Amino acid sequence: MMIRKKTLFKDLEIYETKIFNDNRGNVREAFNRKDNKKQLRLSVVSKSKKNVIRGLHYQIKKPQDKLIGVLKGKILDVVVDLRKNSKTFGKHFKIILSDKNCKSIYIPPGFIHGFLGLDDENLVIYSCTNYRDKNSEFGVKWNDKDLNIKWNIKKPILSKKDKSNLSFKEIKF
Repeated sequence: MMIRKKTLFKDLEIYETKIFNDNRGNVREAFNRKDNKKQLRLSVVSKSKKNVIRGLHYQIKKPQDKLIGVLKGKILDVVVDLRKNSKTFGKHFKIILSDKNCKSIYIPPGFIHGFLGLDDENLVIYSCTNYRDKNSEFGVKWNDKDLNIKWNIKKPILSKKDKSNLSFKEIKF
């Protein structure tokens, strides 16, 4: 069973699923099409260590709806609203997603996304409506002063690409 909860950000939703445990382990729904009519085309799993920040990322030409969940571990998931006409433009939303709390986040187009690994090993699944288009990708600095996101970490582990991300003010809309 999947419960869909709205947030203060238009179309940004949290899904909570029940986990069913027995002596063999457990099972839970990761996605149920009757709860979300989007056509998810691609699923990717990333593995990250503790203190790794991936993001903040976005695709301009082929924006993606994303459903983000955690298969193992715990992450601080962060999105920022880039929709110019939105009441929440430039504001961020944070949530802890883990294999224990069975929450996932549905992110519509118009949001940049990133996360911080909180456990020693974090397996994150992304299901997307569009394929990756590396020619239209960009990123925003994790510690951008205008976004004022409290990650509660001073020196995260970043990819070379994420170290060169833009500031929020540099984004061309």
